[in-house]
Amino acid sequence: MNSPCKRSILTDKRLFSLEQLRGTIRLDSFNCKIEEYNEYLFNESMKSQNDQMAITWLLRERSSGAVAAYMSLIADSIKLTATEKELHSLAYPFKTVPAMKVAKLAVSATFQEKYLGIGSLMIEMATEIAEACNKHYFACRFITVDADIEHNETVLNFYLKNGFIPNEETANKRLKTISMRRDILFRAK
Repeated sequence: MNSPCKRSILTDKRLFSLEQLRGTIRLDSFNCKIEEYNEYLFNESMKSQNDQMAITWLLRERSSGAVAAYMSLIADSIKLTATEKELHSLAYPFKTVPAMKVAKLAVSATFQEKYLGIGSLMIEMATEIAEACNKHYFACRFITVDADIEHNETVLNFYLKNGFIPNEETANKRLKTISMRRDILFRAK
């Protein structure tokens, strides 16, 4: 149950800034409830970025500079069944469709307690990045994610609420994650 004193960041996005990970940014204030995600941010994210495997974006509170959340983004493609292609009006013979994947997404426990909607804001920011890629760099029809149900049983509902749907092509192939997609061409504005 949400505390009545929580403040919704969706009504005032100016409380935060989104910045690409740099070695000069202090990360020690970040602590989410999933230790694997903390370890990734502290020990692997910079190497992944330097090796051009993932770019990590930090959501920082403007007043304190503290890291409220992070997401790592990578290039992706997804296979869609004929039914899924029809759902998205994709009349192309290609087996795969271009996408951008949210490889990691984590919110600091402190900021989860203080604000509502940080995870959803991160999804919106990922969508804006994908739309910028479409406008300036390369095609990206979907945002994908492997919803980590091993560490968080409610994460599936979070992604459904944010416009993702499960991928049939990869359904039931993984036990720890559920492959999902969000069509950014037809998203509600």
